[in-house]
Amino acid sequence: MSRFNYRKVILLFADIFIITVSGITLNFVLSLIGWIGPESSKGLLYYIIINIVTCVLCMLAAGGYTRLWRYFNIKDYIICGGAVAAGFTLGFLLLLLVGRRPRLIFWGLFFLVTLVGLLLFRFLFKRTFLDLTEVGRMETAERTLIVGAGQAGRLILREIENARYDENSPSRNIEAVGFVDDDVTKQRSSIGMVPVLGTTPEIPKVCEEYRIRNIIVAIPSCEEDEKRKILDYCSQTKCKIKVVPYLSELLFGDGQQLISQAKEIKIEDLLGRKPIEFDKNKIRSFITGKVCMVTGGGGSIGSELVRQIAGYQPKQVIIVDIYENNAYEIQQELVREYGANLNLVTLISSVRDYDKMKAIFEKYRPELVFHAAAHKHVPLMETVPEEAVKNNIFGTFNVAKLAVEYETAKFVMISTDKAVNPTNVMGATKRACEMIIQYMAQQGSKTEFVTTRFGNVLGSNGSVIPLFRKQIESGSPVTVTHPDIIRYFMTIPEAVSLVLEAGAMAKGGEIFVLDMGAPVKITTLAENLIRMYGKTPYTEVPIIFTGLRPGEKLFEELLMDEEGLQSTENKKIFIGNQIQIDPDELTQKLDNLHQAAQANDSDKTVELLSNLVPTFHHSC
Repeated sequence: MSRFNYRKVILLFADIFIITVSGITLNFVLSLIGWIGPESSKGLLYYIIINIVTCVLCMLAAGGYTRLWRYFNIKDYIICGGAVAAGFTLGFLLLLLVGRRPRLIFWGLFFLVTLVGLLLFRFLFKRTFLDLTEVGRMETAERTLIVGAGQAGRLILREIENARYDENSPSRNIEAVGFVDDDVTKQRSSIGMVPVLGTTPEIPKVCEEYRIRNIIVAIPSCEEDEKRKILDYCSQTKCKIKVVPYLSELLFGDGQQLISQAKEIKIEDLLGRKPIEFDKNKIRSFITGKVCMVTGGGGSIGSELVRQIAGYQPKQVIIVDIYENNAYEIQQELVREYGANLNLVTLISSVRDYDKMKAIFEKYRPELVFHAAAHKHVPLMETVPEEAVKNNIFGTFNVAKLAVEYETAKFVMISTDKAVNPTNVMGATKRACEMIIQYMAQQGSKTEFVTTRFGNVLGSNGSVIPLFRKQIESGSPVTVTHPDIIRYFMTIPEAVSLVLEAGAMAKGGEIFVLDMGAPVKITTLAENLIRMYGKTPYTEVPIIFTGLRPGEKLFEELLMDEEGLQSTENKKIFIGNQIQIDPDELTQKLDNLHQAAQANDSDKTVELLSNLVPTFHHSC
């Protein structure tokens, strides 16, 4: 049974009052004009009581008291009218049973007056009392702008209006102030009572003028470029922003509402390019039924590699990582998702330990090796260059040599744009790794070696985004090294899909490069992220420029001049030409570098690293 709240009780007593007053007033008027005699008043009390009981019971059965608090429409008025008619009919029959037959003219007019009174009260109650109670709600309501006055925008408006009288609705506290739409025919028009206030380029001005707090982008069918422009306009405001998903991602039925499906925008929505598409069938044929090893499998890139590989039905997945906490987390995640359906092995080991890695290769015989293990933090590696050399260069060399010895089918190494014309130790070690992979590819072994190179990965360990989020959430200033610093960005799933597809199409020795679109200014990234939190850059959240860190440069490159560029089947993936490596010279330089690193001689290590990587111009 529905629980009565105080408003329902008020409405119940209002109905009782209307029925009572209608009967008394009608009896007085009809007696006054002589349509009924004084004897009719003797049964009036019975008539009123029986109609109160029957009408209230029928109204309860029809849900008349519940329906008032939703968005009342013509169907609800009809239901309430039907309940009153049923109540009077039932009351007339009950009076006949007890031998008190009322006059039909009185009974018919009693019904009509009561019906008009009840429906009129509901109409006026909604228009006056409820509107008055809305004043308090609207003072605290989230003033919302809807972008897109099409079907999705209209559905959202209807949702907001329906929720206004539903106390349990999460959308009740939203007030739709207006629409913006680029359709010129919709300008200066209204949808319901909500006006179209301008076009999408006018979003910042509209939000300031109308004190907008929330923006809902309701154009689920728009192209990625159009969506990106709209989000750029939205990010210039102080508003919180939500986006209705693409049509293909929308859920219908089962009570799903558009507002509940709208999502907070992600920083990757502002990257300035479409998400990269990959050939999943090619990746599936590459992975399915294979023994796959991922070094650094607990890191941000490595763990995503493991996730995606697990989805292509490999024969076995081997996670190798020196940091047990990360390795344990990804292990448990996969156990929860796949259980016994995934043959998973997790090994706490270091790629720097050749003997240990040899034992792993001997036991598991991996067919595919994805080498993601590396020290990646640029400033930290500047202080201990010998550790970067030991882990990045000789860890890679160890795993690559073992891949050849145990006839691994493919070896895919993860590189970075910092390897191109490096100015820091980390970038130089990754460039040395690329040289080692190309050297191994030129030795004519059964193993196909390939390098994948991409820019900064959003959300990865060491990425600026988690740092910016922590700073904003803690109320601290956001720190950017230089106002003009720019970087290429991609998402973790994109980076990993590049690795897998590159591995699938590799013939040996290639450096695969992803077309990552236009580079993004880190300052712009910080400003947009601050706006996504509904705050104003430089005022509510200061941005402090701290100066370039050791080894850091203003911009990164994705391709060296001598590499050239070749297209592939995927329009977003390119191949750099192989560079011939003198094997004797390379091995001699590696031996010298190894001795310096093992001796923990930082200065000598950097000197020999510069000798190994001719394009290394140390900025420290």
